[in-house]
Amino acid sequence: MSAIEQFKGKQGLQRLINALGYSRDGLASAWKHEAAFREEVLLAAVAVPLGLWLGHGGVEKALLVGCILLVLVVELLNSAVEAVVDRVSDEHHELSKRAKDIGSAAVLLTLTLAAAVWALVLVPHYL
Repeated sequence: MSAIEQFKGKQGLQRLINALGYSRDGLASAWKHEAAFREEVLLAAVAVPLGLWLGHGGVEKALLVGCILLVLVVELLNSAVEAVVDRVSDEHHELSKRAKDIGSAAVLLTLTLAAAVWALVLVPHYL
C-alpha cells in the first residue's frame, strides 16, 4: 500500500482526527518557519479581542474579526506556495518569482482589506 493509499482510505471520525493533526502540524510549521505568520498571529492576538470589544453588534464584530483571520489564512496559503516553489528548485526561475510575488500580493491585498474594513466600521462610531 502506497503512502497516498494509506491516507485516502480513512473515513469518518478517523479521517477527521487525522485532518486535525495535519492542521495542527501546518500551524506549528508556519509558526516555526514563517516570521510573517508569527507577526500576523501577534497582530491577531491583539486585534481579535479588540474587534470583539469595539464592534457594535454581530455583523461588525464578524467583519472586524473575520478580516483579521483572513489575513492569517492568506499568509498560510502564501507560505505553502513558497514552500512548494522552493521544494521544486532552488535555482532562479521567472515562474518561481511570479508565483512568490503573486502570493505576496495576495497577502498585501488582504492586509489592505483588513485596514479598510476596520476604518469603515470604526471611524463612523468613534469620530
